[in-house]
Amino acid sequence: MRSHFIACIALLSFGFSGQVLSAVSVAEAQRLKQDLTPVGAERGANASGSIPEWTGGLSEAPANWRKGQVEVNPFPDDEPLFVITADNMHLYKDKLSDGSRKMLSQYGPNFFMPVYQTRRTAAFPERVYEKFYENALSAEVLDNGNGVRKTITTSPFPIPKSGLEVIWNHILRYRGEEVSFRSGSATPQVDGSYNPVVTQYDYYFAYGKQGAELEEIDNKIFYLKTDTISPSSIAGTITLVHETLDQVRSPRLAWRYDSGSRRLRRSPNLAYETDLPNSSSLRSVDQKDMYNGAPNQYDWELKGKRELYVPYNAYMLHDQSVKPNDVIRAGHINQKLARYELHRVWVVEATRRTGIKHIYDRRIFYVDEDSWQILMSEEYDEAGNLWRVSEAHNISYYSVPAFWTTMEMTYDLKAKRYYIDGLDDNYPAYDFEPGYRGNEFSASSARRAARR
Repeated sequence: MRSHFIACIALLSFGFSGQVLSAVSVAEAQRLKQDLTPVGAERGANASGSIPEWTGGLSEAPANWRKGQVEVNPFPDDEPLFVITADNMHLYKDKLSDGSRKMLSQYGPNFFMPVYQTRRTAAFPERVYEKFYENALSAEVLDNGNGVRKTITTSPFPIPKSGLEVIWNHILRYRGEEVSFRSGSATPQVDGSYNPVVTQYDYYFAYGKQGAELEEIDNKIFYLKTDTISPSSIAGTITLVHETLDQVRSPRLAWRYDSGSRRLRRSPNLAYETDLPNSSSLRSVDQKDMYNGAPNQYDWELKGKRELYVPYNAYMLHDQSVKPNDVIRAGHINQKLARYELHRVWVVEATRRTGIKHIYDRRIFYVDEDSWQILMSEEYDEAGNLWRVSEAHNISYYSVPAFWTTMEMTYDLKAKRYYIDGLDDNYPAYDFEPGYRGNEFSASSARRAARR
């Protein structure tokens, strides 16, 4: 597999040995204004031109979109260049992850990968680009690996030197300042039948706020409140999360309100390998958003870059006319609605540390060079077998702009079932300006809201 890696770099690992990973030099940071994009991606095209030069991303919304509307497809006339199937995947094996090959072989012919023209659409506000440069000059990983310092707004390490830095880039990537949206999730049975769970999500990204200073955000990355809307049996369940930056000084804080007991209780175990609520044990808590939380249970190795076919520009899945029944199929989603493109991704391997208990012994993450969003991951069991494959289907949200998921799924290859989140059923567009204040995400505020 090493022959598949591009951008040859030394294999680097970080094992929490007391080493501090330092900021880059001024000369190296200048690359963000030269051969690298402000985010740290390669500015130029690949050798064949199949990955184009970066020209600024999708920084302006399509003419037929208006603020407050669900994002429209900016490329409605695009057709697949070709379709990868179980029968022809050998022709593309160098550009397929192990997880994609396994999905094709296990679920073919119904699982296929329509490959479209590569569009480097990820874009961010100018002030965020400026912070990438500033972070590059100052950001450091704490010597225990569980936090970072001297950074604000967005990913700390646009020119990463380790797998741990890449993972922190994903955790701290810019997703706007606040957002409110409604989403459906499901865990379809083997035959494709399902009962959706509808949840209201409210985020307040303290770390990403314009003008925020590290010493002023009380060690918080973001605040999240979720409210279960349906089914009626669990409606009214509220979860409140305070996600922290230095997770040794202050681990994640979480509370859960159960409508049955009518009490808001601390949830100290809402982390790591704990089952994600309403996932039918098909996904762990630290798989939400593809990966979240303290990285201290794994050793992280940066394997380099690869050119891979990955989910990208998922506007067909995001389309307001697409309903859950259009998406869900037995074993996997309706692949006619999926879009894959050839992109350069950072490859990071996480190996469970000795003495640590976690359901996943090894994990592989494929991280988009243009956004620091994890696009795909593979999860392995203790016997070394590929157990689960996760995908994040992303779009550019025009009003911010920001590149983020519209739909995520984790496929369990043993159970032949999957967890999916991001289902739409005529829900309003994501609101990136709901006007929240940080004090609305306190435990007392959540308690008052639950009792209304």
